[in-house]
Amino acid sequence: MSLSKNPFDANVSLAGRCNCGHHTSQAEHDAEAVAEREALESRAVEGAVMRALFPDDQLRRNFLKAVGVGTAYAAVATLFPLAAAREAFAESTGPLEKTKLKVGFIPITCATPIIMAHPMGFYAKQGLDVEVVKTAGWAVVRDKALAKEYDAAHMLSPMPLAISLGAGSNPIPWTMPAVENINGQAITLAMKHKDKRNPKSWKGFKFAVPFDYSMHNYLLRYYLAEFGIDPDKDVQIRSVPPPEMVANLRAGNIDGFLAPDPVNQRAVYDGVGFIHILSKDIWEGHPCCAFAASKEFVTQTPNTYKALLKAIIEATAYAKKAEHRKEIAAAIAPANYLNQPVTVVEQVLTGTFADGLGKVQKVPNRIDFDPFPWHSFAVWILTQMKRWGQIQGDVDYQKVAREVFLATDAAKLMQEVGLTPPKTTSKSFVVMKKTFDPAKPEAYLKSFAIGKS
Repeated sequence: MSLSKNPFDANVSLAGRCNCGHHTSQAEHDAEAVAEREALESRAVEGAVMRALFPDDQLRRNFLKAVGVGTAYAAVATLFPLAAAREAFAESTGPLEKTKLKVGFIPITCATPIIMAHPMGFYAKQGLDVEVVKTAGWAVVRDKALAKEYDAAHMLSPMPLAISLGAGSNPIPWTMPAVENINGQAITLAMKHKDKRNPKSWKGFKFAVPFDYSMHNYLLRYYLAEFGIDPDKDVQIRSVPPPEMVANLRAGNIDGFLAPDPVNQRAVYDGVGFIHILSKDIWEGHPCCAFAASKEFVTQTPNTYKALLKAIIEATAYAKKAEHRKEIAAAIAPANYLNQPVTVVEQVLTGTFADGLGKVQKVPNRIDFDPFPWHSFAVWILTQMKRWGQIQGDVDYQKVAREVFLATDAAKLMQEVGLTPPKTTSKSFVVMKKTFDPAKPEAYLKSFAIGKS
């Protein structure tokens, strides 16, 4: 996909162009969208057949490498009616119940797949006319989603759990069919604290996080507590919408934040802060933001839901490839999306960035994209919600995880767009050198010296 016809380039006239601005006419746009969708569906069918014939991943890769992809599929076509399979696939999904949708988002790089799917045509490819609506903060996103002003939304991955459990509001069944990004956050401190790198010296600091029910809040609390700092007694943590964080740091209202990007990089760009630690160095591969929708939307408009989720997962697959990151940065930087200098967004997405302390760091997976909503992610989040008093009493961790994090839906569509989903929905992982076993959440919870639980 090329942005050579960038609608935000002042030298390009928009007269007569399509809605996305990449084509000379709406007819050209529609024709390309149909062609791309048919090609995608064809690849999905061929890939599914190949996986059925060669269920062993290594054996399949060896076969394709030995004979070549084209020859392999030609051989399969002589044994299996691929054309009929493609027709059956095309007919397997009924008509879209709704084509015009509103999806709310916060202007941060965590929302990259949801945002880029608009200017780069992933929604249109699925027959959807999606308006992505820039929103001021997470409480507003939640309230508009609950009020059905948004059909679906970019949410923090703990939010669907909190909504479903009624933490902070009445319980409403909510779902998280896909993770938007992994990693992609950092702790940034004001420049005046560049000589206070030891968290043990942070007593009395004022920190900002985007929302109470956020990975940022839980990761910051976890990090502080590991250094003996009680997040509720020794420091202040307040919720600040991401677009307002740098201004608050500049004004001296806060000493630092654990924030989504490009907020951290913008603080460096403006010379008001430095990156203390990337969130990936707290927990490598942690989830952050998510694509979320009500259970009602999922069940009452299943074809529309599938098309929307497929568009987002396909965009995620595209964003995962490093060679696409600069192109994506140019697509999402403009005012109606992130409203950031392209260089700021590029530094985040490519992982080559200034750290505010005079060094240029190269961390390719500073932010990455993997849509699979691991049930064990949900279980870990629930332990932290309980640890800090956001939920009380007995929690059926596995049941809540299964009902909210829709791993089966994600796995199916990941296969259709060429990604390889995991064979299980749960895994252990390490957070600050401490292994989390999702089968023993209560033991994990009781192992912490600091917390309300």
